Amino acid sequence: MRNTARYASLAAAGLLALSSLTACANDAASSTATGSKGDGKGEKVKIMVGGLDKVIYLPAMLTQQLGYFDAEGLDVELLSEPAGVQAETALVSGQVQGTVGFYDHTLDLQTKGKAVESVVQFSHAPGEVEIVSTKAAGDITSPKDFKGKKLGVTSLGSSTDFLTKYLAVKNGVKVSEFTPVAVGAGATFIAALQKGAIDGGMTTDPTVATVLDKKAGNVLVDMRTPEGSQKALGGPYPSSSLYMQTDWVNAHKDTVQKLANAFVKTLKWMSTHSAAEIAAKMPADYSQGDKTLYTEAIKSTLPMFTDDGVMPANGPATVEKVLKAFNPNIQNADVDLAKTYTTEFVEAAK
Repeated sequence: MRNTARYASLAAAGLLALSSLTACANDAASSTATGSKGDGKGEKVKIMVGGLDKVIYLPAMLTQQLGYFDAEGLDVELLSEPAGVQAETALVSGQVQGTVGFYDHTLDLQTKGKAVESVVQFSHAPGEVEIVSTKAAGDITSPKDFKGKKLGVTSLGSSTDFLTKYLAVKNGVKVSEFTPVAVGAGATFIAALQKGAIDGGMTTDPTVATVLDKKAGNVLVDMRTPEGSQKALGGPYPSSSLYMQTDWVNAHKDTVQKLANAFVKTLKWMSTHSAAEIAAKMPADYSQGDKTLYTEAIKSTLPMFTDDGVMPANGPATVEKVLKAFNPNIQNADVDLAKTYTTEFVEAAK
């Protein structure tokens, strides 16, 4: 395991110079609450988000801001971890009742004997972008050039790690032929990119928008749209979702239905409002002083979201194909895809 601490210190040292769109939720590797807490008057639910200020997970905070949790009689506490794999750990250990993270974790967990399922599917594309530093742009023109390179991911075992490995293997580069480096997102990612600690890496908005604005890197692979997902991965790739332990879902169906109702309302609201209108609803510090750039980040990522929370057709099969390409746990397992998600609650919400 590589140590991300030195990248965090690099970012801390140059944070003012790197003034960007990144909020503290991405930078602080802790499970303390960084989002709005409920008022204690409703049914209590804790949800861990793999980076509250990441645009790919925007529906979590937006639902809070729109008041839809309160309308359902829920007292939702949103917590933040900088990487999806850490948010997954919080769920499995029982610290929280739900996780907003990538659907692909449900397959990986099933092979480890954990029954976890997506109950609301926010997206049908990863929302991820493979960035190449301006210094390495001449050496990396496609994933075929990953060999011998240092590539940033949020953390080892995260969905960015999964997708980076797939892009490499799909393009003839073995997993052992490049070095994944855990650099988080936001300021830590940007610092690593600018200082040459990584040649490129996978990240999301608003980090992507900041990198491009600073001319610190270029887009190599863009998976923020269904079309981009199809080109890079061969099909729809359901990513951001609300996933929960199956036993908890079965024992708290009324609560899960209320959560689904709230999130589906948000997804429908997003589908009928502009990026500027969405940005205006988010906490002020998420824009980090540049509302225009933050709005552009949302606009670039909006195509990834569903408008009904339903799992896209063939989505689970695409995810399984991607994971089987490099993940020995998945390669040697018979995954029951039907147990990794349910549409029961979003169908009722519609």
